[in-house]
Amino acid sequence: MGYVLEEGPQKAAVDHITLNVEGTLVPAYHARPDGDALGGVVLAPDVHGLRPLMEDIARRLATHGLAVCAPEPFARLIPPGGSLSSEERRARGTELHDDVVIEDLAEAADHLAAADHVGTVSVLGFCLGGSYALKAAASGRFERAVAFYGMVRTPPMWAGGGQRDALDVVSGACPTLAIFGEIDAYTPAADIDALRNAWAGQRDHKVVVYRSADHAFAHDPDRPNHRADDAADAWHRTLAFLLD
Repeated sequence: MGYVLEEGPQKAAVDHITLNVEGTLVPAYHARPDGDALGGVVLAPDVHGLRPLMEDIARRLATHGLAVCAPEPFARLIPPGGSLSSEERRARGTELHDDVVIEDLAEAADHLAAADHVGTVSVLGFCLGGSYALKAAASGRFERAVAFYGMVRTPPMWAGGGQRDALDVVSGACPTLAIFGEIDAYTPAADIDALRNAWAGQRDHKVVVYRSADHAFAHDPDRPNHRADDAADAWHRTLAFLLD
Protein backbone atom coordinates (compact mmCIF):
# COMPACT_ATOMS: atom_id res chain seq x y z
CA MET A 1 0.00 0.00 0.00
CA GLY A 2 1.43 3.38 -0.98
CA TYR A 3 1.35 4.87 2.50
CA VAL A 4 2.57 8.30 3.55
CA LEU A 5 2.55 8.03 7.34
CA GLU A 6 6.01 6.54 7.47
CA GLU A 7 7.03 3.90 9.97
CA GLY A 8 8.79 5.28 13.02
CA PRO A 9 11.85 3.87 14.78
CA GLN A 10 10.01 1.68 17.29
CA LYS A 11 8.29 -1.65 16.95
CA ALA A 12 4.60 -1.57 17.81
CA ALA A 13 1.62 -3.88 18.08
CA VAL A 14 -2.16 -3.48 17.98
CA ASP A 15 -4.72 -5.29 20.13
CA HIS A 16 -8.47 -5.45 19.67
CA ILE A 17 -10.01 -4.40 22.98
CA THR A 18 -13.40 -3.49 24.42
CA LEU A 19 -14.01 -0.34 26.41
CA ASN A 20 -16.73 -0.37 29.06
CA VAL A 21 -18.48 3.00 28.97
CA GLU A 22 -21.00 2.98 31.83
CA GLY A 23 -22.06 -0.55 30.94
CA THR A 24 -21.94 -0.13 27.15
CA LEU A 25 -19.27 -2.19 25.40
CA VAL A 26 -17.38 -0.22 22.75
CA PRO A 27 -14.97 -2.06 20.40
CA ALA A 28 -11.61 -0.33 20.00
CA TYR A 29 -8.05 -0.75 18.79
CA HIS A 30 -5.17 -0.23 21.21
CA ALA A 31 -1.68 0.27 19.80
CA ARG A 32 1.45 0.67 21.86
CA PRO A 33 5.16 1.07 21.19
CA ASP A 34 7.72 -1.38 22.55
CA GLY A 35 9.29 1.31 24.71
CA ASP A 36 7.77 3.87 27.01
CA ALA A 37 5.07 5.93 25.31
CA LEU A 38 5.87 9.59 24.71
CA GLY A 39 2.18 10.46 24.92
CA GLY A 40 -1.27 9.19 24.09
CA VAL A 41 -3.52 9.73 21.08
CA VAL A 42 -7.21 8.90 20.83
CA LEU A 43 -7.96 8.19 17.18
CA ALA A 44 -11.48 9.12 16.01
CA PRO A 45 -12.24 7.14 12.82
CA ASP A 46 -14.06 8.44 9.78
CA VAL A 47 -17.65 7.40 9.04
CA HIS A 48 -16.50 3.93 7.93
CA GLY A 49 -15.37 3.13 11.48
CA LEU A 50 -12.88 0.54 12.69
CA ARG A 51 -11.27 -1.43 9.88
CA PRO A 52 -7.78 -2.52 8.78
CA LEU A 53 -6.89 1.02 7.63
CA MET A 54 -7.58 2.47 11.11
CA GLU A 55 -5.71 -0.40 12.74
CA ASP A 56 -2.70 0.32 10.53
CA ILE A 57 -2.79 4.06 11.23
CA ALA A 58 -2.90 3.32 14.97
CA ARG A 59 0.07 0.98 14.67
CA ARG A 60 2.09 3.44 12.56
CA LEU A 61 1.48 6.21 15.08
CA ALA A 62 2.68 3.84 17.79
CA THR A 63 5.96 3.26 15.92
CA HIS A 64 6.62 6.95 16.60
CA GLY A 65 6.29 6.37 20.34
CA LEU A 66 2.62 7.21 20.81
CA ALA A 67 0.11 4.99 22.60
CA VAL A 68 -3.13 4.98 20.59
CA CYS A 69 -6.73 4.00 21.26
CA ALA A 70 -9.37 4.12 18.52
CA PRO A 71 -13.01 3.48 19.57
CA GLU A 72 -15.80 2.55 17.14
CA PRO A 73 -18.02 5.64 16.68
CA PHE A 74 -21.14 3.62 15.77
CA ALA A 75 -20.81 1.12 18.63
CA ARG A 76 -24.35 1.70 19.91
CA LEU A 77 -25.94 1.40 16.46
CA ILE A 78 -24.30 -1.85 15.35
CA PRO A 79 -26.59 -4.85 16.03
CA PRO A 80 -25.16 -7.57 18.31
CA GLY A 81 -22.96 -9.84 16.23
CA GLY A 82 -23.64 -7.75 13.16
CA SER A 83 -22.18 -4.86 11.25
CA LEU A 84 -23.11 -1.67 9.41
CA SER A 85 -22.20 -1.01 5.80
CA SER A 86 -20.74 2.34 4.80
CA GLU A 87 -24.09 3.29 3.26
CA GLU A 88 -25.94 2.39 6.46
CA ARG A 89 -23.48 4.42 8.50
CA ARG A 90 -23.99 7.49 6.31
CA ALA A 91 -27.76 7.05 6.53
CA ARG A 92 -27.73 6.70 10.32
CA GLY A 93 -25.24 9.44 11.10
CA THR A 94 -28.07 11.60 12.40
CA GLU A 95 -28.47 9.07 15.24
CA LEU A 96 -25.01 9.84 16.63
CA HIS A 97 -24.97 12.10 19.66
CA ASP A 98 -22.08 14.40 20.48
CA ASP A 99 -22.17 13.77 24.23
CA VAL A 100 -22.06 10.00 23.74
CA VAL A 101 -19.30 9.96 21.13
CA ILE A 102 -17.15 12.39 23.13
CA GLU A 103 -17.72 10.30 26.27
CA ASP A 104 -16.35 7.29 24.36
CA LEU A 105 -13.33 9.32 23.25
CA ALA A 106 -12.72 10.37 26.86
CA GLU A 107 -12.97 6.73 28.00
CA ALA A 108 -10.36 5.84 25.37
CA ALA A 109 -8.13 8.57 26.82
CA ASP A 110 -8.62 7.17 30.32
CA HIS A 111 -7.67 3.72 29.04
CA LEU A 112 -4.39 5.06 27.64
CA ALA A 113 -3.64 6.86 30.90
CA ALA A 114 -4.14 3.65 32.88
CA ALA A 115 -2.66 1.10 30.48
CA ASP A 116 0.27 3.07 29.10
CA HIS A 117 0.92 5.54 31.93
CA VAL A 118 0.81 8.58 29.67
CA GLY A 119 0.41 11.97 31.28
CA THR A 120 -0.90 13.76 28.21
CA VAL A 121 -3.46 12.56 25.67
CA SER A 122 -4.33 14.18 22.35
CA VAL A 123 -7.21 13.47 19.96
CA LEU A 124 -6.89 13.00 16.21
CA GLY A 125 -9.68 12.35 13.72
CA PHE A 126 -10.61 12.12 10.06
CA CYS A 127 -13.75 13.44 8.34
CA LEU A 128 -16.59 12.64 10.80
CA GLY A 129 -13.87 11.86 13.33
CA GLY A 130 -12.19 15.15 12.46
CA SER A 131 -15.37 16.97 13.38
CA TYR A 132 -15.45 15.08 16.66
CA ALA A 133 -11.78 15.91 17.24
CA LEU A 134 -12.70 19.60 16.98
CA LYS A 135 -15.54 19.14 19.46
CA ALA A 136 -13.53 16.95 21.82
CA ALA A 137 -10.78 19.59 21.80
CA ALA A 138 -13.18 21.79 23.74
CA SER A 139 -14.16 19.09 26.26
CA GLY A 140 -11.26 19.75 28.63
CA ARG A 141 -10.00 16.14 28.45
CA PHE A 142 -7.35 16.52 25.76
CA GLU A 143 -4.10 18.46 25.62
CA ARG A 144 -3.91 18.74 21.83
CA ALA A 145 -6.08 17.96 18.82
CA VAL A 146 -5.56 17.29 15.13
CA ALA A 147 -8.57 17.40 12.80
CA PHE A 148 -8.17 16.12 9.24
CA TYR A 149 -10.94 17.75 7.14
CA GLY A 150 -13.33 17.74 10.07
CA MET A 151 -16.69 19.30 9.26
CA VAL A 152 -16.88 22.70 10.91
CA ARG A 153 -20.64 22.70 10.50
CA THR A 154 -22.81 19.57 10.66
CA PRO A 155 -23.73 18.37 7.14
CA PRO A 156 -27.42 18.93 6.30
CA MET A 157 -28.03 15.17 6.05
CA TRP A 158 -27.17 14.83 9.77
CA ALA A 159 -28.60 18.09 11.07
CA GLY A 160 -31.44 18.15 13.57
CA GLY A 161 -30.20 15.27 15.70
CA GLY A 162 -27.65 15.10 18.46
CA GLN A 163 -24.76 16.63 16.54
CA ARG A 164 -23.86 20.25 17.16
CA ASP A 165 -21.74 22.38 14.88
CA ALA A 166 -18.10 22.18 15.87
CA LEU A 167 -18.00 25.92 15.28
CA ASP A 168 -20.25 26.38 18.31
CA VAL A 169 -17.58 25.12 20.70
CA VAL A 170 -14.15 25.53 19.09
CA SER A 171 -13.40 28.87 20.72
CA GLY A 172 -12.71 26.86 23.89
CA ALA A 173 -10.52 24.23 22.19
CA CYS A 174 -7.12 23.07 23.37
CA PRO A 175 -4.22 23.73 20.95
CA THR A 176 -5.46 22.36 17.63
CA LEU A 177 -4.10 21.69 14.15
CA ALA A 178 -6.92 21.73 11.57
CA ILE A 179 -6.11 20.37 8.11
CA PHE A 180 -8.34 20.95 5.09
CA GLY A 181 -8.49 20.51 1.33
CA GLU A 182 -9.21 23.64 -0.69
CA ILE A 183 -11.97 22.08 -2.82
CA ASP A 184 -13.61 19.92 -0.15
CA ALA A 185 -17.36 20.48 -0.38
CA TYR A 186 -17.81 19.35 3.24
CA THR A 187 -15.61 22.23 4.46
CA PRO A 188 -16.25 25.22 2.19
CA ALA A 189 -14.03 28.27 2.37
CA ALA A 190 -16.61 30.20 4.40
CA ASP A 191 -16.55 27.53 7.12
CA ILE A 192 -12.75 27.51 7.23
CA ASP A 193 -12.74 31.31 7.49
CA ALA A 194 -15.24 31.09 10.35
CA LEU A 195 -12.91 28.67 12.14
CA ARG A 196 -9.98 31.02 11.63
CA ASN A 197 -12.04 33.86 13.05
CA ALA A 198 -12.98 31.79 16.09
CA TRP A 199 -9.27 31.25 16.74
CA ALA A 200 -8.12 34.76 15.92
CA GLY A 201 -5.20 35.76 18.13
CA GLN A 202 -4.63 32.23 19.46
CA ARG A 203 -1.14 31.25 18.34
CA ASP A 204 -1.44 27.66 19.49
CA HIS A 205 -4.19 26.99 16.92
CA LYS A 206 -3.23 26.35 13.31
CA VAL A 207 -5.33 26.03 10.13
CA VAL A 208 -3.64 24.51 7.08
CA VAL A 209 -5.39 24.36 3.69
CA TYR A 210 -3.91 22.30 0.85
CA ARG A 211 -4.42 23.86 -2.54
CA SER A 212 -6.65 21.90 -4.96
CA ALA A 213 -7.01 19.03 -2.46
CA ASP A 214 -10.41 17.39 -1.99
CA HIS A 215 -12.03 15.63 0.96
CA ALA A 216 -10.09 12.74 2.55
CA PHE A 217 -6.91 13.44 0.60
CA ALA A 218 -4.50 12.33 3.34
CA HIS A 219 -5.45 9.25 5.35
CA ASP A 220 -6.52 6.60 2.82
CA PRO A 221 -4.09 5.94 -0.05
CA ASP A 222 -6.66 3.79 -1.85
CA ARG A 223 -9.08 6.67 -2.42
CA PRO A 224 -9.05 8.52 -5.74
CA ASN A 225 -8.77 11.83 -3.85
CA HIS A 226 -5.47 10.79 -2.27
CA ARG A 227 -2.58 13.21 -2.83
CA ALA A 228 0.67 11.60 -1.73
CA ASP A 229 2.81 14.73 -1.46
CA ASP A 230 0.20 16.75 0.41
CA ALA A 231 -0.58 13.77 2.63
CA ALA A 232 3.09 13.30 3.48
CA ASP A 233 3.36 16.97 4.43
CA ALA A 234 0.18 16.79 6.52
CA TRP A 235 1.44 13.76 8.43
CA HIS A 236 4.81 15.45 8.98
CA ARG A 237 3.02 18.45 10.47
CA THR A 238 0.83 16.18 12.57
CA LEU A 239 3.70 14.25 14.14
CA ALA A 240 5.61 17.47 14.84
CA PHE A 241 2.51 18.95 16.49
CA LEU A 242 1.76 15.87 18.61
CA LEU A 243 5.35 15.26 19.68
CA ASP A 244 6.29 18.89 20.34
